[in-house]
Amino acid sequence: MKKLLPLLLLLLVSCGSRHTDTASADTEYTTPLDSIVLSDPFVLADSATQTYYMTGTGGKMWKSKDLAMWAGPYDVVEIDTASWMGPEPMIWAAELHPYNGKYYYFATFTNRADSIGTFRGARLERRASHILVSDRPDGPYRPISDKLILPADKLTLDGTFWVDTDGKPYMVYCWEWLQNWDGTIEKIELEPDLSAPAGEGTILFRASDSPWSREIVDGKEGPNRVTDGPFLFRTGSGRLGMLWTSWVYDVYTQGVAYSESGTLDGPWTQQAQPVTPPNFGHGMLFRTFDGRTLMSVHSHDDSRGYYHRQPRFFEVDLGGDSLIVK
Repeated sequence: MKKLLPLLLLLLVSCGSRHTDTASADTEYTTPLDSIVLSDPFVLADSATQTYYMTGTGGKMWKSKDLAMWAGPYDVVEIDTASWMGPEPMIWAAELHPYNGKYYYFATFTNRADSIGTFRGARLERRASHILVSDRPDGPYRPISDKLILPADKLTLDGTFWVDTDGKPYMVYCWEWLQNWDGTIEKIELEPDLSAPAGEGTILFRASDSPWSREIVDGKEGPNRVTDGPFLFRTGSGRLGMLWTSWVYDVYTQGVAYSESGTLDGPWTQQAQPVTPPNFGHGMLFRTFDGRTLMSVHSHDDSRGYYHRQPRFFEVDLGGDSLIVK
């Protein structure tokens, strides 16, 4: 997602936004999925309302009853414009997670007017993953606290949520390659109410651990430096896996890593081959109301001179020891 940062402004939803609609009985589901332009699509299947809520980059929300026709986009985010995020932050890779009776909105916020320094001559815009909260799946979502979840001087993105075998909540996120030149995926323990960190971040694995991602830098071929879009899941056998995305040269590609210990601490073993077709990535998994497991990804098309991305759902099988895309 983060290979050409200035072009991300083109990834926002393709039509105007409305305020969140809480009267779902009056909602008109008139937009087909294949007409929505959205990067990093994340779907919450909310059993209480029997509604699918989809969000992603841009900070908007779509709603559906059948995954085919959608209503939206709706504005669901309310932030403190005087905070570190600034008055008009870019919002990337938003996710929705129900936990302990509330709904939590994990997202990356970029304040382009602020800088945390430079690295290898490039200006680093202030960017970090943060958590918002609401009593309802359709918001509004407001920052859970004014405390930083991740360090102010660290370029982080794509935070996701996981409760590990120790019963503790964690954010799993990327430390961006633009600041360390070999992107990482890391974890940090959260306070029980998710309002603040409860420890320091630790590295789970690096981009260079991947056997399938490739790039050429200064005439030399090696692993790609990008880590993008982690998402945790368990297979039917109880095996802990993680979807994550990088690049094979100029092809956006998603792979899987598995934890040998069954916990976030790993060690993590990278599957040798990607799990989705070329130019699909930043995936997550959700269970439909009719019992299927779907992977939500976005397509990646740069043939128009900019990134054009649309949501796509693949059915997957988690019944065995590994994730299989049907």
